[in-house]
Amino acid sequence: MRSIMTESKVTSPCISICKTDSITGYCYGCSRTNEEKQVWKDENTLNQWKLDNIESLQKRMQGWQLETFTKSYEFKKEKGMSPIKFNIKKQESEIAK
Repeated sequence: MRSIMTESKVTSPCISICKTDSITGYCYGCSRTNEEKQVWKDENTLNQWKLDNIESLQKRMQGWQLETFTKSYEFKKEKGMSPIKFNIKKQESEIAK
């Protein structure tokens, strides 16, 4: 009998700052191209490709963008959503009170 091993899911690098630079083609938030975003959405994309892609994305970034991405991505991995989405949900729940 063959054992089935499930890979754990790799968290998407999207940090909810979705705006593509018209010159570079990179997203200001995560630094992905539109093509890379499509590959991430493909259910057949391997986790190793995703991990390699995150490493490539971080190499594209520098300064404040890299710092913001690193902090926001760690927050997302811990909380399950980007800081922006977390704050929006928090505000909505306070308004609903």
